[in-house]
Amino acid sequence: MLLNFDRLGWWKYILLTITLLTAAFLLLPIVFIAALSFGSSQWLIFPPPGWTFQWYGELFADPRWLESALTSFKIAVIVTILSVLLGLVTSFGLVRGSFLFRDALKALFLTPMILPVVVLAVALYAFFLRIGLGGTLAGFVISHLVLALPFSILSISSALEGFDKSIEDAAVLCGASPLEAKIRVTLPAISHGLFSAAVFSFLTSWDEVVVAIFMSSPTLQTLPVKVWATLRQDLTPVVAAASTLLILLTIILMALVAVVRKVLKQ
Repeated sequence: MLLNFDRLGWWKYILLTITLLTAAFLLLPIVFIAALSFGSSQWLIFPPPGWTFQWYGELFADPRWLESALTSFKIAVIVTILSVLLGLVTSFGLVRGSFLFRDALKALFLTPMILPVVVLAVALYAFFLRIGLGGTLAGFVISHLVLALPFSILSISSALEGFDKSIEDAAVLCGASPLEAKIRVTLPAISHGLFSAAVFSFLTSWDEVVVAIFMSSPTLQTLPVKVWATLRQDLTPVVAAASTLLILLTIILMALVAVVRKVLKQ
């Protein structure tokens, strides 16, 4: 019989302790930030001397924060749509296609995941300055799309590889056109991959700060750039409030991914 967790004896307590310590190491900074956002002190002091919602009120009352959040949301939505569409077409080509250098091309698409972000940011910044896209919405979308597309390709390609193509072929034999078979049979079957691609693309754009710093301008800033700029000027708890909301949205979306994937697999 294969060894399972319950048969590990006292080793399972060691593994459980290591797991809990690792989780605490990763989660405590997040807990500290959330606690600071409710602190009554005007400085980032832990533990807070008291508790208040004042900083959230100032956050939502400041049009500059709201404008940055709206800009981030707008860019993230556009990037998500483009990333899923381009990732879907690319995944079909990489999974179903049979051509020379296919593996090399797949590795090329995944390069932004391996390349240091600051190197990519400098390259995009220099290129966009030459073509006049620096500090523009289009520049933001394209640069974030470069970062999000690999996650989309990985998610959709994985779902497509696990799909039995003979089902799609059967639909064609029953009278459906190849395009209709893909839309009515294949896409619903790989919907969990499409959903994962959409969520990861959105989060990649929403949380991105390094490339966004190079792409931003005085009149166009995303929320992470606004947080970074405020940290350099003033250590106000409003930054902690904005950071907490960013973290909360990320947690909600990741939990949603887990729930949807579990439901679709049933």
